[in-house]
Amino acid sequence: MTERQQRETDHLFGTHSKSNSRAHTHSHTHTHTHSHTLCTLCTFVSVLMMDTYSLPFWIYLFVLAFFLGGAMKKIQTFHMSSIPSLVAWLGATVLLDRLWTLCLPTTLLLMGLLGLSFCLCTFLRTSMTPSLLPAHGKAVFITGCDSGFGKATAQHLDALGFEVFATVLDLSGVGALDLQRTCSPRLTLLQVDITQPQQVQQALLDTKAKLGMNGLWALVNNAGVCVNFGDAELSLMSNYRGCMEVNFFGTLSITKSFLPLLRHSRGRIVTISSPAGDQPFPCLAAYGASKAALNLFINTLRHELRPWGVYVSTILPSSYKTGQSSNQSYWEQQHQQLLQSLPMTLLEDYGEDYVTETKELFQNFASQANPDLSPVVHAIVQALLSPQPQSHYFAGPGVGLMYFLYSYCPFSLNNRFLQKIFMKKKLMPRALREHSGSDLDLSLNNNNEEKLK
Repeated sequence: MTERQQRETDHLFGTHSKSNSRAHTHSHTHTHTHSHTLCTLCTFVSVLMMDTYSLPFWIYLFVLAFFLGGAMKKIQTFHMSSIPSLVAWLGATVLLDRLWTLCLPTTLLLMGLLGLSFCLCTFLRTSMTPSLLPAHGKAVFITGCDSGFGKATAQHLDALGFEVFATVLDLSGVGALDLQRTCSPRLTLLQVDITQPQQVQQALLDTKAKLGMNGLWALVNNAGVCVNFGDAELSLMSNYRGCMEVNFFGTLSITKSFLPLLRHSRGRIVTISSPAGDQPFPCLAAYGASKAALNLFINTLRHELRPWGVYVSTILPSSYKTGQSSNQSYWEQQHQQLLQSLPMTLLEDYGEDYVTETKELFQNFASQANPDLSPVVHAIVQALLSPQPQSHYFAGPGVGLMYFLYSYCPFSLNNRFLQKIFMKKKLMPRALREHSGSDLDLSLNNNNEEKLK
């Protein structure tokens, strides 16, 4: 090993003393070498085993090897181009080398290594989309295709070449007629109410009959409802039961019925859920409880079906215009039904103006929802055709941030975030206003609580 090579090695690992470099220059003799390559390898190994290299060096070397190995494994698994991964790895190497030459303290350098590890792993996971499986010849069963995500997904999957079985509540409805007009003859419409076991079983028989010897590749659980708005105490028991009947029990029924077909084909189950099933969104107790039950069922199913080769994915959308969300008469109807059904004592405690404000906030939030459903449809396609689909897909802006705050931030910060983006209520319930003597602004009230703490 020449003196110049020694100096370059010392420069890389933070050893800058020229005299020390000369003192550790060794000559190696190999009397039993078989080739020049083997001689060079032995020389390199002997250099690595020198005592001058401390623990941070080995961590440095391990992290670099880990990055390179992970990048190459991802390339081989998904048959991707090696250029993006290797460029990212090379950039990380150069950056780490610059940090090392600055002689940063070991603790600070290790923190930098961990941060860089996280950033690069995130980059490798999100920026390199694996090649998808072919869609041709694959059959997919989708629930709730009258409108919204279900209808958009059925149209897109049909265009990709899937054989689509789309369920609707009314074969003569606008959504069903539009699907017949815009989709190919491969699409099959089935009238199914997933809360009715007889209709679910008939849909299974019809699907089997048309598939013949071909298998069912995937089930997309999309059908769902949100039949109420308001505080948990103001939500009617019929609202709780209605949400559970469709969002949980209906999805449970259709999934259990089609599981034998999916196990046989080693296919996919994709379920459209909601962040409200994981986080306490104000005024969505009935809907959120049904989605929470659904999420736990799907998560359990994911573990149980893995030995069968069935992948289970959950789609978590942000706010989109679907179903009745943009129908003003729907909100007014729900509002009037709630006012008429509430006990008089409960309505007096909360106040009609409080209930009306909640309705108006929901209307305003729904009017600002995103009409472009493509992020959700794209996530569904990824879950259906990725060689190794993810367990969860965040479909839309802000969902990932929402889950980060909920998982890692204090409750007070997460609660303020939910109120800021979802329910900016200004009125307190009437009984609390009368007790305080004036209308209270919730944001000011929260600030006062913080000052008292």
